[in-house]
Amino acid sequence: MKFIDEAKIYVKAGDGGNGVASFRREKYIPMGGPDGGDGGKGGSIYVLADRNLNTLVDYRYTRKILARRGENGRGSDCYGAAGEDVVMRVPVGTVIYDLNTEEMLADLPQDGMKVLLAQGGKGGLGNLHFKSSTNRAPRKCTKGEAGQEFELRMELRVLADVGLLGLPNAGKSTFIRAVSAARPKVADYPFTTMHPNLGVVRVDDNRSFVIADVPGLIEGAADGAGLGIRFLKHLQRTRILLHLVDLAPFDPEADPVHDAIAIVEELGKYDPDLLVKPRWLLLNKIDLIPEAERQERVDAFLEAYREASGFNGPHYAIAAISGEGCREITYALMETLEQMAPALPLEDEDEDEDGAAPGPEQE
Repeated sequence: MKFIDEAKIYVKAGDGGNGVASFRREKYIPMGGPDGGDGGKGGSIYVLADRNLNTLVDYRYTRKILARRGENGRGSDCYGAAGEDVVMRVPVGTVIYDLNTEEMLADLPQDGMKVLLAQGGKGGLGNLHFKSSTNRAPRKCTKGEAGQEFELRMELRVLADVGLLGLPNAGKSTFIRAVSAARPKVADYPFTTMHPNLGVVRVDDNRSFVIADVPGLIEGAADGAGLGIRFLKHLQRTRILLHLVDLAPFDPEADPVHDAIAIVEELGKYDPDLLVKPRWLLLNKIDLIPEAERQERVDAFLEAYREASGFNGPHYAIAAISGEGCREITYALMETLEQMAPALPLEDEDEDEDGAAPGPEQE
């Protein structure tokens, strides 16, 4: 399935039906009086979070959602039927904005949440309502109200406890393969990850958390370089960020300290709130460094990086391809997450049999 995390649509609730001016006409009843019924209410449009959906692909090609209008009233005290409501099903984690004002209309972080997007119009009144002691034969009736209409921007933010951050080829996909049952694509060229991947990290039978791998960032991403920063929204719901740094880059001219600082700067340009989240450093690919030089290389990086950025969070030296040091990180993450405020519940039945999280699937 193609992963679509953004869509723009137009929604229009149904208009209310018109009331009618009618008079009772029956044999032997010459003064029947008014009997015009009301118009029916227009259909409303709701949005419902559904855990069985992974992307917004249904709304990439369906650009208009229209609810039916209410029926007009009729004589003999007949009221018009109400228009049927429309329920739009979207993935859990979807956020909906008014495209023109950028006002948030709905945030759906839990399965089963239902929010009214566009209210259907009220039906008009028939002349039955305008009968009085001084006006026995009213000819007045009202039209139905117009239903609400909006142009909407829909944005999917995946739900995960931990998010991976780093340059392309830093080893993010390899790391998520090492600690979970997720199997994102891994190759020896940049931008092998083209969309977010989720995996469940199971520490023991009753303890687990969800980790998200997003496409890599490069310097200038905020200005559109590489894949840009459009996938960073998927990190906004995470509670901990893991910043993977390639400690043994293939390019001898590359500077891991400069690259790590550049990634953090791009993060701040997108959303300053992401800089406030707890951020851990994972110094990856130590298996490519001679064992006698590893500690010296790690210490040199940390000293330069802390001096340049003021970083004081936890750090780990790992080799994701072999799993060296990865298990220790999962236990440390689990303990830290349990001490933090509880996240939104993820039911066990949402997981695949092999422990991979439900979520964006690979193409």
